[in-house]
Amino acid sequence: MTPEIDLTDVKVLTDPFTAYDRAREASAVAKLVIPGFGPFWALTRYAEARDMLSDPRFEVNSGSFLRPPGVPDHCLQYLETMSEKDGPEHRRLRRLVAPAFTPKRAAQLRPRLAAITGALLDELPGHAVDGVVDLVPHFARPLPIDVICELVGIPEADRPRWREYGAGVASGMGPDFAAAIPAIIEGAKAAVARSRAEPGDDLIGDLVRVQEEDGDRLTDTELVTLVWHLVLGGQTPVNLIANSVEALLRHPDQLAMLRAEPERWPGAVEELMRWCSPQLLTTPRFAREDVVIDGQLIGKGERVTAAMVAADRDPRAFEDPDRFDITRAGPAQLGFSHGPHFCLGASISRVQTEVALSALFARFPGLALTEDVPRAPDGGTWRPARLLLAL
Repeated sequence: MTPEIDLTDVKVLTDPFTAYDRAREASAVAKLVIPGFGPFWALTRYAEARDMLSDPRFEVNSGSFLRPPGVPDHCLQYLETMSEKDGPEHRRLRRLVAPAFTPKRAAQLRPRLAAITGALLDELPGHAVDGVVDLVPHFARPLPIDVICELVGIPEADRPRWREYGAGVASGMGPDFAAAIPAIIEGAKAAVARSRAEPGDDLIGDLVRVQEEDGDRLTDTELVTLVWHLVLGGQTPVNLIANSVEALLRHPDQLAMLRAEPERWPGAVEELMRWCSPQLLTTPRFAREDVVIDGQLIGKGERVTAAMVAADRDPRAFEDPDRFDITRAGPAQLGFSHGPHFCLGASISRVQTEVALSALFARFPGLALTEDVPRAPDGGTWRPARLLLAL
């Protein structure tokens, strides 16, 4: 019998790992129960999940993404990112933007990322009350949006407002999210216009200069849409950094190893993505035809997702998968997805997370948790509601 996972169940929301582990050991396919949705399937085992993410029988389209209510009509054209496209159009956009997101380009950004991180760490003690600070609003949340502002070329005077926009997007599908979108779009339009007039040393400048041999290049609409894509996707490091801090503080032997051997940080980021990735599920795909997986029929037009929370702890792929081990070798984790829709900003996210964590623990060697970390009730994201730390 196909196991079911009720995403409104408090036990699932507070401990998704146990719920998905049980489902995975029963079947490679589980049924997700979500109010307002029809059949919604989750692949729980590593091999099946990874294969689906590159299987052309499953497509990403505009139905894969929710739209917050209340977004003005003139903004809607900018919300359909390349993540919602498949086939030739997706390949075209990916080909044009890929050079700006390579591991080499991300490594070149390291000094700028370090400066942004250092500035936030300078401010952190000023937010503390009796030596205790909430890391989420004062470090984990502003860092990615500050990085995006640097990448896109947002003027210094506008960056405090962009922090507010980032917080609105991170808040979920509510009024703050919808209210942030028009301002982000207008800011992105202005950044694109500046780069068209005089391309600078930033991501938009790089992409304005990109032109394929056949003359193909990104339009203004596509560039503005890319900025929105970055703002939306840039929320992953918010929760990854917060989750990672908790994980390392709860595993002092692993943190001690990193302090003694800092060259292990890149591997640690991969293990953190596997062990405590904030994304529990990938973007849903739709079956183009009837497909049978592990005896379960997934009908044409039905939704299916890869349950990374289960697949990345699959004992068929990872030895002793519930052990947190920064020296782990093995298959690639699925936290950044796989296949044609592999996360565009993965290289930047990796470097950003490494820089943020290594700098935080170096600056505050006595960092300590002050409470059990409460979790936000979110069936799609594993994230702390707050992260109170003694500095």
